[in-house]
Amino acid sequence: MRVGLAGLGVMGWRIAVNLRNAGKLDLVYNRTTSKAEEFSKKYQVKIAKNVRELAQESDVIILMLSDDMAVKEVISEILPVVRGKTVVDMSTISPSLSMELATQVFNAGGRMYDAPVVGTSVMVEQKRLTVLVGGPEDGFPEIRDLLSHTASTVLYMGKNGMGLYAKLVNNLLIGAYVASMAEAFNLGVKSGLDPKLVAEFLAKYSSARSPTSEIKAGKMASRDYSTQFATKHMRKDLEIIDREAQRLRIITPMSSLALQLYRMAESWGFSEDDYISVLEVFMKK
Repeated sequence: MRVGLAGLGVMGWRIAVNLRNAGKLDLVYNRTTSKAEEFSKKYQVKIAKNVRELAQESDVIILMLSDDMAVKEVISEILPVVRGKTVVDMSTISPSLSMELATQVFNAGGRMYDAPVVGTSVMVEQKRLTVLVGGPEDGFPEIRDLLSHTASTVLYMGKNGMGLYAKLVNNLLIGAYVASMAEAFNLGVKSGLDPKLVAEFLAKYSSARSPTSEIKAGKMASRDYSTQFATKHMRKDLEIIDREAQRLRIITPMSSLALQLYRMAESWGFSEDDYISVLEVFMKK
């Protein structure tokens, strides 16, 4: 089974490294050619000239791309050569779009899985990702075995789109949670508490402590916004939630408010920084 991967961003690069080290990666493609050349030189993996070549030379095509448009463009390009092949899209995009694309791939003679990830770049390196898979159940064991080389947990969530809906459940919660944590942290600091003590309390002793507060509270205290998950990506995911909520006719007041806060953080120049930079919205006087 030949495996190709398109998208060598923060997460895609690390996933590709894990697959390559396991002997499960045959070629890569990246829109910015220099990134693919750097990966190829370092890890001796063949570069595809374009995504169609990647699809032609692969049995499984893994995508880790930025947004709806990027995935839609790639699927459009590979449809003529996707017969008999499997597309595993690890990007976080709109579930409704993903289901449409999966139907197109099926009609062209292939199959597609949505397989978004829960975890940070550090967790990729530690192979502690959780992958949430949606698609044909009969092919799931093969997908699980492949992705187990970069994740500790690979869960089957149901038909196409269900992996992405599960990811949105996660990101709705952490998006609103981190915005609330930033608000609480700011309250503590502005009241006169030592920022390090507030961070320690949130990380270790609060009744609302969590793996996220354990990782992020200390970074808030030092205002260390080095990127594990960019603000622009959190904003993008909350926008997807907003669109899907409208389509499903459900209310999402907490994530809608959090979305505005992340948009404010972006407008102040924190788009590429970690999403805990939403703290700056509260710290501004």
